[in-house]
Amino acid sequence: MLNVARSRPAPEPSAWRFPRDFDPRALTTVPGMLSLSRVAFAALFPLTIGRPAWSLAVLAAAGASDVLDGWWARRFHRASATGAMLDGVTDKVFFVAVVVTLLVSKTLNVVEVLLIATRDIGELALAARMAVGRQKQKLTAAHAANVGGKVATLLQYVAVVAVILGAEGELRAAVIGAAALAGVVAGAVYWAREERRSLKAAAAR
Repeated sequence: MLNVARSRPAPEPSAWRFPRDFDPRALTTVPGMLSLSRVAFAALFPLTIGRPAWSLAVLAAAGASDVLDGWWARRFHRASATGAMLDGVTDKVFFVAVVVTLLVSKTLNVVEVLLIATRDIGELALAARMAVGRQKQKLTAAHAANVGGKVATLLQYVAVVAVILGAEGELRAAVIGAAALAGVVAGAVYWAREERRSLKAAAAR
C-alpha cells in the first residue's frame, strides 16, 4: 500500500546522516518506488545486449522514472532527504549496470567508459574526501540537482544511446566528448559548492 502520510520534516542535505535520518516510509511512496524501479531496470539491461530496441526501451523507462520521481515529489509535496538519497543511489546503480554491460560486451572500451563517467568519478572522489575529512558515521545526502548535473546526465544518456545505435568516428567521439566535458563542469560545481559549505561551517565555529 502506498504511504500517503506526509513525511516528517527533512533535515538539511548537508546534515543528513545514516541511519539516524533514514526514513523507511520514503521507500513506499510513489517517488520512492519510481526510484527503486531503476534497480530492476539495472538487472534487466544486461539481458538486452544484442537487441538495440530493447536496450533503448530500458534506457527510456529508466530515464522516465528519473524524471517522474522528482516531479511527483515536488508536485505532491513528497520530497524528503531519504528520497533524495534513494534517487541518487539508484541513478548510480543503473548507470554502473549500463556501462559495465557495454564494457563487457565490448560496445564501449575502457577509455570511453571513463570519459562518460567523468562526473561520477568526480562525485566519488568528493565523497571520499568528505568521508576522510568529517566524522566517519556522517554521510551527506545526494547533491541537490543543478543545471550542470542535469545536462551531464542528459549527455550521458545521449552518448550511451548513440553507442548502442552503432555511432562511429567523429560522431561517436563528439557525443562521448560532450558527456565528458559536461561531467567535468558538473563535478567542478559540486566541489566548489562543498568547499563553500566547508568554509562557511569552519567560520561558524
